[in-house]
Amino acid sequence: MNFKNFNWGPALYIIGYHLLLLISLPLYFSHFIPSWQIITTSAILLYITGLGVTAGYHRLYSHSTYKIHPIVEAVLLFFATMATQGSALRWSFDHRHHHAFVDTDRDPYSIKKGFWYAHFLWLLEKPKEIEDKVVRDLLKKPLIRFQHRFYAPLMLLTNGLASLFFGWCFGDYLGAFLFVWFVRLFFLHHFTWFINSLAHTWGARTFCKELSAVDNYLISLVTFGEGYHNYHHTFSYDYRNGIRWYHFDPTKWLIWTLSKLGLASQLKKNQRHFIEKRIILERKQLLLDKIHSSFSDYKKAWEEQVIILTDSIIDKLQQVRQAKESYLELKRSKKRKKESLSELRLQIKSIKNKLKEEHRNCKILSRQVLTFSPSLPDPKVVLGIRHETLIRN
Repeated sequence: MNFKNFNWGPALYIIGYHLLLLISLPLYFSHFIPSWQIITTSAILLYITGLGVTAGYHRLYSHSTYKIHPIVEAVLLFFATMATQGSALRWSFDHRHHHAFVDTDRDPYSIKKGFWYAHFLWLLEKPKEIEDKVVRDLLKKPLIRFQHRFYAPLMLLTNGLASLFFGWCFGDYLGAFLFVWFVRLFFLHHFTWFINSLAHTWGARTFCKELSAVDNYLISLVTFGEGYHNYHHTFSYDYRNGIRWYHFDPTKWLIWTLSKLGLASQLKKNQRHFIEKRIILERKQLLLDKIHSSFSDYKKAWEEQVIILTDSIIDKLQQVRQAKESYLELKRSKKRKKESLSELRLQIKSIKNKLKEEHRNCKILSRQVLTFSPSLPDPKVVLGIRHETLIRN
């Protein structure tokens, strides 16, 4: 590394506390056993400070996916400062550049430069100067400007006070400084860095195959819900990362809970229609690529079946959306008739049933294409009479 481009302050801090833990923890364990209160407090603070980054720095400031009450914003900013990941202004500037130039040389932590570079080595380089035009909305916030200006002393003060307070509470100042501050920070940093490294390496590209970002449930468990990274890069304006009810996304749950308490508002959420459409378009491209690269016999017939079926599904999704909009509009109307509402409900149900059938056929088609064998016959033979009739209609 060129030492002229070395980011001395953050680099010395990161390297220094790793060395501190490497030396001090064996010495500490040789004489003491940390109390369960210290361990529990460290784990709780790990999660709270992590959520300060994901709910505050990431989804509130970097992407403006919701609005928040000023008092709650100050609390999030306090714990995000404890997370020791730079100021909200610096973090958001780098992250907006990451989204704008992902997987290119202009990406500040591009996975294309290697796993460890994306994980943390990029932090050892001098960062690009903050451009006002990129974070103009954040520069209008006095609290953000104050935190950015005094970030280093605020970071030391918040962590120092927390360590002193819990050291006094549990009668173990050394344990508090080691675990509440530095052990917590070790896990928090690496969990956060996993989003830049593992979440661009290991998982499924569900919504956009061109991006290195991936979706991975296991990664979400240690990144406070940020493991559904392919979805996030595809729909970055959504306040959620995990869109299904079973997706582990505590940041989403926190924002949603705050909204129900009247402390957050204007939650941006991508419509289900667009999500499903994107999945079908990605599946269509995947199947066409497979047919183009692997098939020799009946290539054109298989391509036609894929195009017809996926386009039909997208059309049905649009029909459902339009029918639902008509239903809601009629329901709000003073001149609405019960018969008209019933007809629309039946229409929506009918389209959904057809859509369900076509999804089933798409799974059959996908399975046949992706498990391709050289002897695969005409698609109409493989997919059966029911599917052939459906396509013809």
